[in-house]
Amino acid sequence: MLFRDLRKDISAAMENDPAARNKLEILFTYSGISALSRHRLAHFLYRHKLKFLAALVAKRAKFKTGIEIHPAAEISAGVFIDHGTGVVIGETASVGEGTVIYQGATLGGTGKEKGKRHPTVGKYCVISAGAKVLGNITIGDYAKVGAGAVVLCDVPPYATAVGVPARIILKQTD
Repeated sequence: MLFRDLRKDISAAMENDPAARNKLEILFTYSGISALSRHRLAHFLYRHKLKFLAALVAKRAKFKTGIEIHPAAEISAGVFIDHGTGVVIGETASVGEGTVIYQGATLGGTGKEKGKRHPTVGKYCVISAGAKVLGNITIGDYAKVGAGAVVLCDVPPYATAVGVPARIILKQTD
């Protein structure tokens, strides 16, 4: 399962990064791939009640890559984190397959509430550089969040959200 997910992550990098030359280079030099593979190990440990070990793996991954992903976050295979320094993905966040996340993006909470408090990002979304997606909200499939946007409410599928606070500027169908 971990290797199947890693293959999908590498394929996503090949598809989404025009600078990607080959899979071996991606495997050994892309911080997003390293962070996701370490997250998958941390998530496995977390699910098996080895939370301290999971936290250690996650902390080491943050130190090595500059990308912070909570071990409990649900991240599908085929996600691509491009130039990932500063990316933060919170504990109850979930990210769908094919999603691309750029540097400095945050999938975070808005307070100390209990339960689901981080975003759910659908399939094939784009979370642009510096975007802050905050709270228990949903970003619909194929939606885009513009650079620097602060998203505090749901974004429908196929929509584009920009600004502070974010507003929908474009909604397409297939």
